[in-house]
Amino acid sequence: MILELENISQRKSGQQILSDVNLSVSRGAFFVLMGPTGCGKTTLLRIAGLLDNPSSGSVMYIDKFIPHHGKGRLQARRRMVTVFQRPVLFRGSVFSNVEWGLRIRGIAKDEINRRVFRTLEMVDLEGYGDRDSGTLSGGELQRIALARALVIEPSVLILDEPTTSLDPSLRLNLLRRLRDLHSRTGITFIMATHDFTDALSLGTNGAVMRDGRIEQTGTIDEIFYSPKTPFMASFVGMKNVFPAEFSEDGAIVEGHLVRHTSNKSGHGFLAVSPEAIVVSRKTTVTSQRNHFAGKISSVERTGSVFSISVDCGNLLMISSVTRSALSELNLTKGQDVYISFKASAVHVF
Repeated sequence: MILELENISQRKSGQQILSDVNLSVSRGAFFVLMGPTGCGKTTLLRIAGLLDNPSSGSVMYIDKFIPHHGKGRLQARRRMVTVFQRPVLFRGSVFSNVEWGLRIRGIAKDEINRRVFRTLEMVDLEGYGDRDSGTLSGGELQRIALARALVIEPSVLILDEPTTSLDPSLRLNLLRRLRDLHSRTGITFIMATHDFTDALSLGTNGAVMRDGRIEQTGTIDEIFYSPKTPFMASFVGMKNVFPAEFSEDGAIVEGHLVRHTSNKSGHGFLAVSPEAIVVSRKTTVTSQRNHFAGKISSVERTGSVFSISVDCGNLLMISSVTRSALSELNLTKGQDVYISFKASAVHVF
């Protein structure tokens, strides 16, 4: 592991911001720290980047405990760099901004020139060296901030919600650029975001925070396809989440028997992705083990698809269908329909 946070807690002005956080980041990963606004992501990143000390707990960098002050901390901190959500550039040229980290490290002028020009090329801003930093657009500002971070060749690059203030086209371009830079440099990236689509686009591993604690960690696939709590299921977009009583026959949810493939017993929760639920106008014989009759209670457009809410008698299930399927089946509010889904599509926790 390149970075390990052990039992990190942070308290400021009488408020508990972080509580007993444990986190490990492997070398070369693109680690995505997710969670809703205000859950403590920025505070945790500042501690991970050695910008702040925790109230309690410890940080390890390449298997060495980092002290709260002194030469050892400074040496480790110089191997990391943080790009904040709204980066601020110094007055002057783009070149003077990008070279700053190299200059304070005493790098020779020829080497500074070589690395600055190479890094500006990496972010597609070659030829911008003489530009006044005050004339840059929002997207250019983000790229110069990235160049200023990358030019010192850090072992860890920390990004605090870099896409938040960008319009959709600039956001997409930045995501593509980050993916390319991570692949080209091999640097460990740690990025905070409240938008899990960023994680799906970029992440190899990650964690989800909630109220100053870690809710779940793992690979991106584990987090998004195997959520362990109702909060996690909701966070990753599983709309059909229900408390259930499990037995050998299946799970009882609001008086309905739902078949699944786990061996869970007792009380718990289950979730079914809207994409896994098939809506039909008449009952059909299929391999899907779960079949329920119901009535459409609402039809809502959600982006490029439609959410169909079906009331199955105390059990409200939401299915996601395409525009063509909606038109072909002529699905409207108040219609009697059938829904079906596979036992293997039922996620249990």
